[in-house]
Amino acid sequence: MRRAAAIFLMALLLTAGCCPVTADRPAPTPPVVQVSPAFDTRRARTDHGLVVQARGGRLSQVIAYVAGALVPGKLDASRTTWRSSWTLAPGAEYTVTATAAGSAGPSTVAMGRFRTRAANRTFQIASITPLPGETVGVGMPIIMDFDTPVRDKAAVERALEIKPAVEGAWRWVSDTRAIYRTRAFWAPEQQVTVTAHLTGVRMAPGVYGLSDRTFAFKVGREQTTSIDTRTHQMVVRRDDRVAQRMAISAGMATTREYTTTSGVHLTMDKGDPVRMISPGRKKGEPGFYDVLIDHAVRISNSGEYVHAKNNLWAQGHANVSHGCVNARPDQAAWFFAHSLRGDPVTITGTSRELAWDNGWGFWQLPWDKWRQGSALYNPAALPQQ
Repeated sequence: MRRAAAIFLMALLLTAGCCPVTADRPAPTPPVVQVSPAFDTRRARTDHGLVVQARGGRLSQVIAYVAGALVPGKLDASRTTWRSSWTLAPGAEYTVTATAAGSAGPSTVAMGRFRTRAANRTFQIASITPLPGETVGVGMPIIMDFDTPVRDKAAVERALEIKPAVEGAWRWVSDTRAIYRTRAFWAPEQQVTVTAHLTGVRMAPGVYGLSDRTFAFKVGREQTTSIDTRTHQMVVRRDDRVAQRMAISAGMATTREYTTTSGVHLTMDKGDPVRMISPGRKKGEPGFYDVLIDHAVRISNSGEYVHAKNNLWAQGHANVSHGCVNARPDQAAWFFAHSLRGDPVTITGTSRELAWDNGWGFWQLPWDKWRQGSALYNPAALPQQ
């Protein structure tokens, strides 16, 4: 009996040892969501923007609000990082909801809020050219003036958005002025929208933008003018067709002052009439003049205009002016009526070159030189030729 019981017990133990043992698998680890600025921060920096990252998973949704408005942002290609498109508003409360999903198992939802620090001092745009709603020529620059000298020009430049996107660059000509020029002339008949996303931009220690600024202008028909001072002829083309031919008289070139500048000018403004006074001369001195000139279109800051003059004997034959380009009164009136600010006027045939910073002579700079004036210029990032 005892022997039988022992045999039965041994058989039972052997049978139990052969049964498979199933180990418990560890539960999937949910993704970790990191938000910067961190939730509950009370004085977050504005210039670093909002960044949401997922560790161990991918972001499926990020929603952020400030003052009831959705905060724009983008996911990267891996869907692990979301960044706000622009800097954050000073002295504002942000709410964030971010959802991340792993390859298996539960998702992670992070919800919270933070506040940004208030701005001690602020800056803004003082003036813009062209005017909002203005229709301009295809060579028109965008000129932006600020009310305070800008120290961090790169931060401000990154905040300037132009739609539709074209190849162009800003050039800083002073601490308060930036000028945008396209690589080639604007395509005609389109609307251009400029937005300065300055809210929260830190342009100097303690100095922040407090609001954005958006304006739009229209690029009109394509009109270009060529003036040859040697043949004394001016040709105006509209959309690649000749719209007007004029006999002209240019600067007499007896002095540098009386020499018309050669190069790509832009029409800047116009008046009818314009009072023209000889620079640096007093009444009674040789060369003094003080006259009213009809239908005058300005093309530089050195006193050059295309204008009317009843100078028919010289027009088409000789250059006898003090530096301006004059045409028959009726034709000058036509040019005046059909000119928009930013129309290119190319003059050839003289010994005096238009300086790139004379008026709007910005097209005088080659493209590579122009973009070197950008605070974001990085030659190492340019494609190798």
